[in-house]
Amino acid sequence: MAINQKPRLKDSALRRFKLVILVTLLGFLLFMILMETNLFQNFAPWSSDNIREDPYAGFGRFDSNDELKLPKQTELSIRLEKRNRLPLRNLDLYPNLAKDHIPIVLYVHNRPQYLRVVIDSLSKVTGISETLLIVSHDGYFEEMDKLVQNIRFCSVKQIFAPYSPHLFPDSFPGVSPTDCMGKHYPMLTTNCRGNPDQYGNHRLPKIVSLKHHWWWMMNTVWDGLEETRGLSGHILFIEEDHFILPNAYRNLQFLVSLKPKKCPECYSVNLAPSDVKSRGEGNNFLVAERMGNIGYAFNRSVWKKIHKKAKEFCFFDEYNWDITMWATVFPSFGSSVYSLRGPWTSAIHFGKCGLHQGQDEGDVCIDNGLLNIDVKDIDKVVNINSEWPVEVFRGQPGYGAGFRGWGGWGDERDRQLCLNFAQMYRSTPNVSRS
Repeated sequence: MAINQKPRLKDSALRRFKLVILVTLLGFLLFMILMETNLFQNFAPWSSDNIREDPYAGFGRFDSNDELKLPKQTELSIRLEKRNRLPLRNLDLYPNLAKDHIPIVLYVHNRPQYLRVVIDSLSKVTGISETLLIVSHDGYFEEMDKLVQNIRFCSVKQIFAPYSPHLFPDSFPGVSPTDCMGKHYPMLTTNCRGNPDQYGNHRLPKIVSLKHHWWWMMNTVWDGLEETRGLSGHILFIEEDHFILPNAYRNLQFLVSLKPKKCPECYSVNLAPSDVKSRGEGNNFLVAERMGNIGYAFNRSVWKKIHKKAKEFCFFDEYNWDITMWATVFPSFGSSVYSLRGPWTSAIHFGKCGLHQGQDEGDVCIDNGLLNIDVKDIDKVVNINSEWPVEVFRGQPGYGAGFRGWGGWGDERDRQLCLNFAQMYRSTPNVSRS
């Protein structure tokens, strides 16, 4: 009996050792599961229920390290965001930008017929080869991409809004299966996600994309892009349905140089009257009027003032960026916001379609399918005189303080995303994509 005792003791010790190892492994596995669960909770679906009742709470500053809750990106969204970091195109043709160049930002959606017209007009602009053209895309559309890639008359930078609703086919900020459908669909307005606007309507992604794109673009161009975030001077903004006349860039440079002397209280310069139907007065004076939405340019100091009003911009129930600016942001500055321009337009709005139309060959809305813009000799040269006086247009009709907005921007998820765009480049926050 004494001979067999030792092996049995060894077997018992081995079993105890194996048990300790097993318990340790189980404990470690349980710990990892709990950790994964906690991490998963940090990336939980973004619900409007998690947003504070006070929509302004926690957003008094934009330099904090608070975690940004951005929507979980699609594969296409990630690829496009990587493209945003590519170097300038046409560096072999234009290795150096002019010292005091004014960048031009062209923001587009999906109207290739329009974009062809704009690109052709830009190719004839005097001085265009001296500057940088930044094309900001709302969504990805192959034909629009190809048209921009074929530009050879200047340096080009393409950027794509990675959180455009057009890149999210089945989740926010696109259409989510659980989204409320609106007051006309009472069966689909219970147990769903989303807040109605002031008129009882729920969000439409193709509508809210207008404001999202403009605001993302502004924050990205001024504070995110390596090529422009260090600029203090003016940047010109145009759209895909703006015909640019040959003298536009030289007129722009002249207006920027005149503004400090002729209209120091002006916030910006414009290439076109605020009345989109007007071609200008044709008189011998400069005009100071409200800032228009065609061919407008301002500098970084003005952008800083705009950015400080991010809460006003993001919480105003209006899906148009320009009306939002006129009705709530500019009035909050405390003084009239004037823009300086010449008596002849250098940019013309030619689009005849409504929202996001004019994509197909058979659906062209350029004067019933034909573009008929008469470019005169005066449109080919600088037609501004530094000796002219400035005529101030006061009390112009249009949207202003007190206007409630046309709606379309009542969902707290859109407001939250808008605020996150304002924070993206102001710090190095911890970003989660829910």
